[in-house]
Amino acid sequence: MSIPNQALQKLVQEIETQAIQAQRDTSVVKTTIAAKQRDIRLLELTATEVQSLPQATNVYEGVGKIYLVHLSLMLDRRFVLKGNQQVEKRLLSEINELKTEVTNLNKKLHYLETTHRNSKDHIAQILGSGR
Repeated sequence: MSIPNQALQKLVQEIETQAIQAQRDTSVVKTTIAAKQRDIRLLELTATEVQSLPQATNVYEGVGKIYLVHLSLMLDRRFVLKGNQQVEKRLLSEINELKTEVTNLNKKLHYLETTHRNSKDHIAQILGSGR
């Protein structure tokens, strides 16, 4: 029993679409992983600097940007005085969150790469059996 050519063609197109989407998603995930790893390195460097300070040292932490109205709109940055232990605790928490996200993204990357590889194998199998 043979599958009609139209059905095979439609099946190949669907698998090819799935392979292309997996390849696109793979590149997005790789870019996201690289960005998160860069953030982790920056946070680790900052945490190392904060840890090297004496315990009772207060540090200033940025709280974001705000707009001030004074003749025209101006961009300003505001800072808050905090103990270095508070800052260190926040930095380590952010590092752990990012590491968890990277682990999850690596799992997703593995899934997408497997999907892409399987799709290519299925297309080759279909084309090989169609002869």
